[in-house]
Amino acid sequence: MKRIGSVRRLKVSADGEGVVSHAGLGMLRELAGYTGLVEALDDALADTYRGVPVHAPGRVLTDVAVAVADGADAITGIAVLGDRQDVFGPVASMSTAWRVLDRVDADHLGAVRAARAVAREKAWAAGAGPDLDGELCIDFDATITIAHSEKENAAATWKRTFGFHPLLAFLDRPEIAGGEALAGLLRAGNAGSNTAADHVTVLTMALQALPANARPRPGKTDGPRVLARSDSAGATHTFAAACRKAGVGFSFGFPVDFRIKDIVDAIPESAWYPAIETDGIREGAWVAEATDNIDLGRWPAGSRLILRKERPHPGAQLSFTDVDGMRITAFLTDTPPGVIPGQIAGLELRHRQHARVEDRIRQAKATGLRNLPCRAFNENQAWLEVVLMATDLIAWTKLIAFADNPALARCEIQAFRYRVLHVAARITRAARQVHLRIDKTWRWATEIATGWSRIRTALG
Repeated sequence: MKRIGSVRRLKVSADGEGVVSHAGLGMLRELAGYTGLVEALDDALADTYRGVPVHAPGRVLTDVAVAVADGADAITGIAVLGDRQDVFGPVASMSTAWRVLDRVDADHLGAVRAARAVAREKAWAAGAGPDLDGELCIDFDATITIAHSEKENAAATWKRTFGFHPLLAFLDRPEIAGGEALAGLLRAGNAGSNTAADHVTVLTMALQALPANARPRPGKTDGPRVLARSDSAGATHTFAAACRKAGVGFSFGFPVDFRIKDIVDAIPESAWYPAIETDGIREGAWVAEATDNIDLGRWPAGSRLILRKERPHPGAQLSFTDVDGMRITAFLTDTPPGVIPGQIAGLELRHRQHARVEDRIRQAKATGLRNLPCRAFNENQAWLEVVLMATDLIAWTKLIAFADNPALARCEIQAFRYRVLHVAARITRAARQVHLRIDKTWRWATEIATGWSRIRTALG
């Protein structure tokens, strides 16, 4: 056989010294400390210890969150930090991490959530916060998490799978890839999609997760504007009433049935207006308001029904609610006229952007949510909180360190790991200091070093 090429053969040995990979994890670990997350979690779980713990519970939980951000899908993933103690210092073992998760029972879960809120307030004050003069959009959605073995409260799901059905709330942050994870409620797999009580619970938790100056003030017009967005699973009278009581606006998907189909048939063509995108007209789509064509008396005062018709994309399967080949969707909102630019087209664009929550959930599943690794339900509840911590640490890192660099701020989690978290570096020691030297040939080396410095300047 004739060789048509050659492969450069490198000499390989296992004797390298002072070299580390995954060096970027130190950025997340420092951020957890600077924001007060470690200390707040220590306070939340202090009464679960009889004496002084060898490894502080706040540091253990945040180390698990950092490992999850790095791609770990089980508690054993904390070893990615333990193997690099020259960079990260002492790290708890897998068994210690498991015991800390087990300490987060129903009596301490609220305190862990409050600790996350403390960290969010400090992160926002350091530059990670949104513009409070605008509208804060909280997106609600549920997802299925498959269980591959018997676990407490795992059950058959409506998708004919087996596992859990958590309900999540993300703060929409379009300036980065991935929103902030405000709240999550772990539920059995057979939990309903439109369970109003669960939506109300998650709404309450999401508002408590916001800093005090970002929460709505019911009955006052000078407070921050907050909007709850969901698909039709959230369109219940109870959830709408809870939003109104909390001073939160709503934009809910509305079920399309024969009643809506008849309304569409009755709307004259002159009443349909072109739908819009952020940069112009949306081709082949039109919107119309149908508030006067339907009885909304059971919904909060000021509720409005908006319809959209659009040509289905090629290959889409038509349904019985399609009218003259047009796909019909509807949503309900209590936003009054004149608040959102673009009138009803602007309202429809804002509601359509709820679809970004699918990306948030997809990235959360790539950050620990795909697998709930524990047998006990309270341990999996704690794991869910760890996943939300990891999501927030990544979001805050992007917002503080890389806001002016779209290649790092707007990349998804897999790319962020490759570009930032998994970067290689060399450890040197001089003048009683440890120096982490990021590989200068790495494309984003300067940006990573600059971002690390920004975090320390803003919070350190």
